[in-house]
Order: sequence, then C-alpha cells, then structure tokens
Amino acid sequence: MPPRPSREQPGPHAAATRKARQRDPLGFSGPRPSPDARRILLARALRGFADGLVSVLLAGYLIGIGFTPVQVGAIVTATLLGSAALTIVLGLAGHRLERRRILLGASVLMLATGLGFAGITAFWPLLAIAVLGTLNPSAGDVSVFLPAEQAALAQTTAARDRTGMFAWYNVGGNFAGALGALATGAPWLLAKAGGAGSDRPNRLGFVLYSAIAVVTGIVYRRLGRSVETGRDAIGGSLARSRRIVVQLAALFSLDSFGGGFVVQSLLALWLYRRFDLSPSATAGIFFATGILGALSQLVSPPLAARIGLVRTMVYTHLPANLLLVAAGLVPSAPLAITCLLLRAALSQMDVPARQALVMAVVPPEERAAAASVTNVPRSLAAALPPLFAGMMLDRSAVGWPLVCGGLLKAAYDLLLLAQFRAVAARGDGHEDEAADQLEQ
Repeated sequence: MPPRPSREQPGPHAAATRKARQRDPLGFSGPRPSPDARRILLARALRGFADGLVSVLLAGYLIGIGFTPVQVGAIVTATLLGSAALTIVLGLAGHRLERRRILLGASVLMLATGLGFAGITAFWPLLAIAVLGTLNPSAGDVSVFLPAEQAALAQTTAARDRTGMFAWYNVGGNFAGALGALATGAPWLLAKAGGAGSDRPNRLGFVLYSAIAVVTGIVYRRLGRSVETGRDAIGGSLARSRRIVVQLAALFSLDSFGGGFVVQSLLALWLYRRFDLSPSATAGIFFATGILGALSQLVSPPLAARIGLVRTMVYTHLPANLLLVAAGLVPSAPLAITCLLLRAALSQMDVPARQALVMAVVPPEERAAAASVTNVPRSLAAALPPLFAGMMLDRSAVGWPLVCGGLLKAAYDLLLLAQFRAVAARGDGHEDEAADQLEQ
C-alpha cells in the first residue's frame, strides 16, 4: 500500500491549545480551549438546554391540542427518523460543505421547527415538520448539528486534548439538558400569570426553543476558519476510512441495541414492578445516576492518557455492564439500587473516549461523515428492544431486560477490544499509525 498523506495539519488554535496545556496533581489534562472550541462548547450547552426543554413539553403539548396517543407516538417517531436521516445525509455530504455554513443552516432549521410547533396545530403539517425539523424528543443528541459540530471541535483541538474536550462537550450538554427539563415549569407560570389558555404554556416553550436557535446561530456565525479542513483536503466522504468507520458503527450499534433494553422509562417500570418503589424514589435514583454519569466523563481524559482510548472504553464499560446484569438478578431493592449507582459511575466514561477515537482514526475531511455513520445507527438500533423488554416485564418482574442488555453490551466490549486492540492511542497524536495498521 502506498504511503498515505498526513491525516491532519492542526490549525493555529490547536497549536495554541498545546502550548496552553496544564496539569493538576490529580492528573487531569487542563487544556485551555481555543476561541472556536469555546464557541462550540457553548452552542452544545444551548442546544442541550433547548432539547431538554422540548423533550418534556412535547407530549403534553400535543395531547393538550387534541392529539391522540397514537398521533403523539407517530410524531415522536417521525422526529427520530427524520433527524437520523438528515444527519446521515449531511454527514456524508459534509466534506463538500463548510462546517460553519452547515451549522448556521441547522440553526435556521431549528428556528423554523420551533415556530412551526408553536403556530401550527394540525396533525399532518406537524408530522412533516417533525420529519424535516430538528426536534429531539430523546435524551441523546442525534441531530443535524452533531456531525459538523464534533468534526469542528476535533479540528480545533490538539490530538492529545480531544478526549478531555469531548468530555466537557458531553458534560455541558447533559447538565444543560437537565436544566432545560427543570425549566419546563417557567412557561406555564408565565402563561398562568397572564391568564392564558391551557396550551399556551407549552406553546411558549417552543417559542423559547426558537429564541435559543437564534442565539446558537449567532455563536456559530462567529466561528473562524480553524473549524474547516481546508480546500486542499484529499479524499471525500469515507474514502480512506470506510472500513474502520463501518466496523466501529456495527460495534456501536450492538452496544446501543443492548442499551435499548434498559431505557430509563423501562427501568422505572421495572423498579416499580419488582420492588414497588414510589415515583419520587425512582426520580431520586435517576437524578443521582444522571449526575454520576455526567461527572464520570471528566475522569475519562486522564485515564485515556494513561491506558489508551480503547482500553478506557472497555475497562470501564465492561464492569458497568456486569453490574447491570447483577442489578437485574439481586433480590432486594438496596442491592439493585447500589448496582445501578455503581454502574452509573462507570457506564458513561467511555463516551468521550469513543468520540475521540472516531475522530482520531479518520482524516479531518472525513470526520463529519464518520460522526454521522457511527452515531445515527446507535439511535436506530435502540428503537426495537423496548418492545421486547416490555414483553419480558409483562410476563415476569425479574429483571430479564437488564440481564439481556448487560450481556449484549458486554459482548460489544469484548469484540471492541479484540478488533481494535491495535489502537493503543492515548489521545496524544499516535492514533494514525495504529489506524494505518488496521487498514493494511
């Protein structure tokens, strides 16, 4: 195989990040983000707040304007499938477009989506808006912003600092999403004070969603040329990295398929059926697991710097999945809750490492496509298992969905380690050589 061109020529912001790197006594890498990286982190937090807001408002708003549960389900499904399809298309074509323009266009689409849901009450027009728009009714971030945003963040960050930057990217989005969910009461209080009708509070939430789109667009407009790959980039959409990306996408989909057995709503149902836990107790458990999961991602960068990206993913994720299996089998609520809390402290540590790995093993001009192909199938793979999990819980209160999900996710960990053992990257710029070996 002829020698391959260099994968990456870091821009001035990446060089500045290397010079500004600091370390604290705990071993955390503390790079100072470049101006463009800070803008991307801010935009991700703003989007997280907006997504958290409308994900809680959506179903209640649609029921309030007279939709049936079946129609609500159809719109929710349409938002997921439409966002996934649009993300794939833009991700695969992203190498032909400027990332800044993609993000600005997505902000305009977000603005139109919010205004559409706020001003239209007919089912079929809203279904069309759901398919074509940016609404995200789930906890995860599968949106048209994702490929360009992650590729731009990787472009503006030195290789050894990417895991840490992606950790803050995810933590900011998760915390902002939680705040957005809490803020769902604000539009209702404002509307009640003004004597508005019952659907007006939720309608104001979609207006706020559109306002956040405007602010996000302003942030994206200030992005500089450092987020682009350059006009001399060689290759196209998944030209050189197709095999690696497809291999990773298949593995990530297996992980997500297992995760579909233990989505939060089904975990709440299982805790109630198995241990008769009250909704308030369940809410407290999920709040604790959410905080643990978000904060644990900050441990991923120093761990990856010591043992590598792939080992960080596997050595933290595999114990978490075994704890999930144990939670489904233990006989008492305290033991099950302990297993779930311990699992939460480990299960999200692989997320920044996974994102950094994908960005590391593909050339810069193919990162947007790689982000799409490895992220979107994860959400699609998680769509079917809840049906089977519900059937299991209907027949038995034992946590068989937790057992199935944990075993499938553990199988993913072992396959990932076996197939990508050669990628001993520490997030320090040595990923490309390992990726070369995988392609030969």
